[in-house]
Amino acid sequence: MFIGLDPERVRANLERIRATIADTGREPDTVRVLAAVKYVEAEELGALREAGVTLVGENRAQELETKAGAHPEFEWHFIGQLQSRKVKQIVPYATLIHSVASESALKQLALHHTPATRILLEVNVAEEPGKAGIAPDDLPRYLDEAPVPVIGLMTMPPFTPDPELSRPHFARLAALAAQHDLPELSMGTSQDFAVAAAEGATIVRIGTTLYT
Repeated sequence: MFIGLDPERVRANLERIRATIADTGREPDTVRVLAAVKYVEAEELGALREAGVTLVGENRAQELETKAGAHPEFEWHFIGQLQSRKVKQIVPYATLIHSVASESALKQLALHHTPATRILLEVNVAEEPGKAGIAPDDLPRYLDEAPVPVIGLMTMPPFTPDPELSRPHFARLAALAAQHDLPELSMGTSQDFAVAAAEGATIVRIGTTLYT
């Protein structure tokens, strides 16, 4: 857990992240920095607000409910693996769900969505066996069947210590999004957000780099 967060340190880190994004040739205001708060206690969220963070994402439904209920001043996204039985719990709090990747989740969204519900489809662009995400070839079917607006795509490339090895996967996701006229791309984390931004990310999900 990240305890005793210093707002000034977080603010400086946020500025460095935005500068790194600018160095890729992107306009910083076209790439939103999402603070991943899975390991941030609810009591520490005030420090993020003081640091200028406005967009946060939680991985767990129960923690989303608790934290978003206590801190409605943030824009909340759900960024964890989506279990269909948790959809009902998530939709009142998340303005965007990043990780829709199953027909059962679509069915639950049809039952429980709100007028504000927006989703990203998680695509397994590397086609790793056993990994969450729909196959690229299944994307048209999911777009047709989605009961709520799909505004973009998300991916988690295979883990690698070399960010450059993620570039082809980010580029493929961007190509899929362009093919289907989807404006949002959630891709890139602390270790590879610069490469993701260069390849078209509109949201980067940052944890450790923002806090330490």
